[in-house]
Amino acid sequence: MDLRLLVGGPTRDDLAAAIVGGWQDRAVVALAGERERDALAATLASLPRAPGFPDRLAEGALVVLGSGGSSGGRRWCLQPLSHLQAAAAATGQWLQQQGLDPAEVVLFNPLPLHHISGLMPLVRSRLWGVPHQSLAPALLRDPEALVEAMPVPERRPALLSLVPTQLERLLEAETGRSWLARFALIWVGGAGLNGAVAARARSLGLRLSPCYGATETAAMVCALPPEAFLAGATGCGVALADVSLQLAAADGAVEVATDRLAIGWVGREGLEPLPLRDGRWWRSGDGGRLDGGGALTILGRLDGAIHSGGVTVFPDQLTLRLQAQAWAAGLPLEAVLLLPRPEPPWGERLLGLVAPAADADGETLLQALAHLVRAWPVAERPRQWMLCPELAPGVAGKWERARWQAWVEARFDPGCG
Repeated sequence: MDLRLLVGGPTRDDLAAAIVGGWQDRAVVALAGERERDALAATLASLPRAPGFPDRLAEGALVVLGSGGSSGGRRWCLQPLSHLQAAAAATGQWLQQQGLDPAEVVLFNPLPLHHISGLMPLVRSRLWGVPHQSLAPALLRDPEALVEAMPVPERRPALLSLVPTQLERLLEAETGRSWLARFALIWVGGAGLNGAVAARARSLGLRLSPCYGATETAAMVCALPPEAFLAGATGCGVALADVSLQLAAADGAVEVATDRLAIGWVGREGLEPLPLRDGRWWRSGDGGRLDGGGALTILGRLDGAIHSGGVTVFPDQLTLRLQAQAWAAGLPLEAVLLLPRPEPPWGERLLGLVAPAADADGETLLQALAHLVRAWPVAERPRQWMLCPELAPGVAGKWERARWQAWVEARFDPGCG
């Protein structure tokens, strides 16, 4: 078995070339960030012995990618390259419905190649036969350098993939806003889109397409057309042509049926098949809402939902609401994250973890935030606030809730940290 663990190289282009070389050799290409190299290497040692796995090698190249929700342990997902290609084909069909020819576009990608959201632009570029422009993430923090290093072409439609934090940074600078305005379409995924950020993007005429997917589904399963976004629609749009969506009756979990679901998860005990209800439906960890037309809105992680005074509360949605209101009020807020804390007899109440903007007075900001939410329902209103200057989402725009929960717990009980 040709198994290649790829972590990175001198440049992102070197890593992309190594990935493509592995695919051409029909290898098993495993991708990880530097901090996860050893954990993935130990996990992969069990793969050759996994029951039934040798038969999978006949399917061609395979990819191992990290997957995991905002809480809980890391999983390593096994996907055939053919499934990623099927996802790219479905995305191309969706583009045609938006009036864009996938064979004529150029793809801009600042997302890490060891995440499904960063790997898929590379897959799309090869399937569609179009250029793939890999952007160093640091460029998005320096719009002047970004515009000079990565000008957007005028003669062919340019498509961009972003996570919300990257979009927010670019919107802060006139140069960044002008650069974004040149794109025919901007997919935004990986986390919820702040309402204030969405409104700002609409006012600028930016052609955003909020989308939803997972490593287990080979990325995007639905996307909101940019015309609908500009008209004021919210959510993530309807399912792509090769996908069916539904909600679990018991708790509203988003369930996905598609032929491009992952084979399973690689663990130290071997290969765990993806659990499918009725042999077809994969249950995500996200709660959602489907409207009458089949458009999906993500409410938040079910494993992050809390029960407070008999009410089910989704901290993800409340975090976005608070961030939007704080920015609309002009508060110097860099980041905020709402986390649960046990509080009998309520069950749990929320704590607000806050990173002030540079040079802002933290205590004054906490008082302003507490005042801002005074009219919220009691179950949704943070009971406590804590300053955390280093607070920031992860590289793919997702919150590492377990990390920040541990940060909070260590300060309530210094002996646990």
